Amino acid sequence: MITVVIVYHSGYGHTAAQAEAVLKGVQSVPEVSAQLIRVEDIEAHWATLDGADAIVFGSPTYMGSVSGPFKSFMDASSRRWLQQAWKDKIAAGFTNSGSLSGDKLNTLIQLAVFAAQHGMVWVGQAELPGGRADEAINRIGSMLGAAAQSDHGSGRPAEGDLATAEKFGARVALAAHRWKRGALA
Repeated sequence: MITVVIVYHSGYGHTAAQAEAVLKGVQSVPEVSAQLIRVEDIEAHWATLDGADAIVFGSPTYMGSVSGPFKSFMDASSRRWLQQAWKDKIAAGFTNSGSLSGDKLNTLIQLAVFAAQHGMVWVGQAELPGGRADEAINRIGSMLGAAAQSDHGSGRPAEGDLATAEKFGARVALAAHRWKRGALA
């Protein structure tokens, strides 16, 4: 059984909706178990992350970067770094902001560098941009990870962004399958 953990912060519920879509995609792949963990609850779940085959990181983009609570989680992971507890695990990331750009690329780069520091193997977005309509797949055109946009005051990202997150979750689960199968061969 492959295990995928989605660890995320959501200040207003937008990134939580995206995390749930990633979870749905992960769960669509046979022989995969998945779990959502909020960074606010991380102290009870370090061992869960250590035992996972893949970790998907999710944070809203606040002021061109990950949120403060997510950055605190990153900093708190330094013991894992020292132990190399996440070395050779699959990693991926997603983000959400209120505008179409919103400097989401910087957040995804920050997540990818964080994963690289832990010795993880990064999985990017494979869906080609499908246009600018709200229901389009990868309408934001992000390839480093899944990106979403939520209008200020709305409770959810656009439907296409949620569908993109779902496809992204399935991709990460399949990559974890391939990676683990290759390691056992």
